[in-house]
Amino acid sequence: MVPGLEPAELPADAIEVGRIADAWGIKGWFKVLPPQRPHPRRFFSSKRWYLQPSERGAKTFNGTVLLSIKEAKEHSDSLVAAAHEVAGRSDAERLKGARVFVSRSSFPAAGIDEYYWVDLIGLPVVNREGVALGEVKDLLSTGPQTVLVLEYPKDDNDEPGRAGERMIPFVSAYVDQVDVPGRRILVDWQPDY
Repeated sequence: MVPGLEPAELPADAIEVGRIADAWGIKGWFKVLPPQRPHPRRFFSSKRWYLQPSERGAKTFNGTVLLSIKEAKEHSDSLVAAAHEVAGRSDAERLKGARVFVSRSSFPAAGIDEYYWVDLIGLPVVNREGVALGEVKDLLSTGPQTVLVLEYPKDDNDEPGRAGERMIPFVSAYVDQVDVPGRRILVDWQPDY
């Protein structure tokens, strides 16, 4: 156990934003890798990080613990951070594999026509004619644009209950409106595209 880590309760609006990959340097800094999909580093503006042990591997703590972040900054393809509770490299090494969560309410406000991916997951997508096209299951970053990945019930006699998948470029040419509070995305798209 890392000395100074206090048990905490995971906030109801907690979002997993990364995993601690390893110690970084000798002064207690550690490297954090984001989940598979890219996300803004703004997630890490919070000074209160909640850690949970990795599902696999050695566990150096149980339950949820709170880290008070001193500093976090981008480094190459990851982020490095220092916390008040992590005194040196050996403490940082004990955190390897830990899952990092922050409270959704601590995210900075998104700009106009900007959205956090986590807010789009699960939103129903409807076209201009009112036809339900599915729910946002994931988003893909393809470089020049992001793509909405929808899941919809597939009416297939061969495999009943199997979900279909539909992809729609997340660009203004196809997306008319994103209403996060109203829980709906309106698009100019047809089911047979």
